[in-house]
Amino acid sequence: MKFAWIDLRTVPQPQLEAVVAAAVHARIAGVVSDDPALLATLPPTVQKVLLGPESGTADLVTTTVDDADQLDRLIAAGHTGVVFVRVSDDRTLQLACTAAARLPWTIVSFTDPTKIPLEIVIAAADRSDGKLVCVVGDIEEATIVLDVLEHGSDGLLLAPRDANEVFQLARLLEAGTNDLQLSTLTVERIDHVGLGDRVCVDTCSHFEQDEGILVGSYSSGFILCVSETHPLPYMPTRPFRVNAGALHSYVLGPDNRTNYLSELHSGSTVLAVNTEGRTRRVVVGRAKLESRPLLQITAHSQDGVEVSLTVQDDWHVRVLGPGPKVRNVTELAQGDELLGYIATDKRHVGIPIGEFCKES
Repeated sequence: MKFAWIDLRTVPQPQLEAVVAAAVHARIAGVVSDDPALLATLPPTVQKVLLGPESGTADLVTTTVDDADQLDRLIAAGHTGVVFVRVSDDRTLQLACTAAARLPWTIVSFTDPTKIPLEIVIAAADRSDGKLVCVVGDIEEATIVLDVLEHGSDGLLLAPRDANEVFQLARLLEAGTNDLQLSTLTVERIDHVGLGDRVCVDTCSHFEQDEGILVGSYSSGFILCVSETHPLPYMPTRPFRVNAGALHSYVLGPDNRTNYLSELHSGSTVLAVNTEGRTRRVVVGRAKLESRPLLQITAHSQDGVEVSLTVQDDWHVRVLGPGPKVRNVTELAQGDELLGYIATDKRHVGIPIGEFCKES
């Protein structure tokens, strides 16, 4: 679980009370300060991290390390506090790597904008039981740090300008993707419906062989469209691409939001979903719309919910079934089983809403 600490040392005095209140209200994990009296006012739900001489008001005390011998002594003594390392060159990078690998708490800051040193420290700490906290300058940098090496640091340390940045940071930490409960769908019929426009979604990520995106004509149900990770005759695999469906189709994205396939563009996000229902955000590199013959798949869930998907009418377009089994859409037949997702909410501009809506 990722967490955040708020550094109060540079917060403007007029903003200080509001920032502290925001940190408590937003359930920020910890507060860093060099003022023991200020830390003493915080409730027990907030971890109190002191930068300075040890005090009974703090849960953790931070020691700045700039010397290998000093770090070795702390390791030998079984140091349980926080070590702070400012990385500015190879020597201090090695200090940060050793601390992150050997000690329970390490804060790192970097003088250079490149994230390469952070990647090295994260790799060094990969099998450590300790927690690595990275200093970030703003919310944008926090977003980047959380994704470095697909792992990110365990924690973020931000000196906010105001209370709003505290709430933004809290929302960022909550922005993970939830698993989905996939359903088995049974094919009712296949119809060749003629020429129309379909969308290929090219992402900035490689899909696994059991991953795809959820697409459907109705907001009530989606079919799992597999990526082009499986070999095809006459063309190379493109493991970043999903031949997703007709331009009117809904595609499921993060936060239970949908977009029309026609709305996707470079920089959009969609959910990659595997056959176990595990999800992750993927960024769209481009969406490619072209006219092709189309085929309509009509299926239903065990509860009788009808699901519809219109895709390119070609053998190399594929969907996923239980097993997982990769199925070519032109070979589907009545009674075949597919994997999909049944949504309980209707949609208004992609947002789930509990209103009456009939789609056909």
